[in-house]
Amino acid sequence: MIATTETAKIPGLSAAGANPEITDYTPPADVELLLLGKCKCIPGVPVTPDGIPTPALISMSALRLAEIPILIASAGSKVKPLVPFIELDGSPGRDIRTGRAVERVGEIFENARIIGEELSETGDYLVIGESIPGGTTTALAVLLAMGFDAKRKVSSSMVSNPHPLKIETVEAGLKSAQIQPGDLQRDPLKAIGLVGDPTMAAIAGMVIGASEKVPILMAGGTQMTPILAAIAEMSSGEALKNLAIGTTRWIVQDSTSDIRGIVTQIARVPILAANIDFSSSKYPGLRAYETGVAKEGVGAGGSVIAAIAKSRGSIKLKHLTERIEKNYERIVSEKSL
Repeated sequence: MIATTETAKIPGLSAAGANPEITDYTPPADVELLLLGKCKCIPGVPVTPDGIPTPALISMSALRLAEIPILIASAGSKVKPLVPFIELDGSPGRDIRTGRAVERVGEIFENARIIGEELSETGDYLVIGESIPGGTTTALAVLLAMGFDAKRKVSSSMVSNPHPLKIETVEAGLKSAQIQPGDLQRDPLKAIGLVGDPTMAAIAGMVIGASEKVPILMAGGTQMTPILAAIAEMSSGEALKNLAIGTTRWIVQDSTSDIRGIVTQIARVPILAANIDFSSSKYPGLRAYETGVAKEGVGAGGSVIAAIAKSRGSIKLKHLTERIEKNYERIVSEKSL
């Protein structure tokens, strides 16, 4: 699931792009990499300001190794990917400081719910990930609007988690929306419309549409927690019984965030973590993940978990690491040509 939000362009909030303006290109480039093994809308691949490659590299390597099919949906991307995708008729998210972040939130939700129902007929389970720069800040905003204790608990794509800036941004959004923390405990779609982002409504709809028939792995970090809160409020308890969150060990071991602390406030849902380790990689761009850069995104952790599960354990982490390094080497060499 891809979308963009103007919130990502606030300087200092996101590392999902070499500069804030290029974050519009990060989601489409991510999914081009997933489907094509290369990006078309930008040269090279999305990188952090320090040149660290997108987690889509991990997802692409895992999904291809396990031969898992991929379907792209857009909930509101400013730049359209140059690959086939499902359009959910959403618009790019506004800066949450406006207090009116997402247009037609109900339509996005309903369109995604229909797609979820249809997808539930096509396989044994679904893995749903996202690419939206700035998503941990919008996550904090919706969690607070719904009354959860989430300050200083959402993660970051940067080593130094900018909690003060996130809190300042969110509080400005809540003020503009004229709501107090907890006011929208029972109305998650309104919370998303005021201070969220388009992927939240879309993933919530897709999960609710599919979860009565198939298990779903929500592939992501703390960005998945407000979506989980929306699902818990809007669906039956049966939907929650069919859900798990799949992420990376970099998220669950992150001392600057607390995914478990947020999830336990919402529902009894398992959190699975892929034990990816790049500490011995020969490539500095991959070893940097061990310092706390990126951590998760584009369904990286969930894709690794799905690859191992589909192969019934015959795909080992060492196989995945070898494939990731091989793809990294190819991408870096192509960029240098």
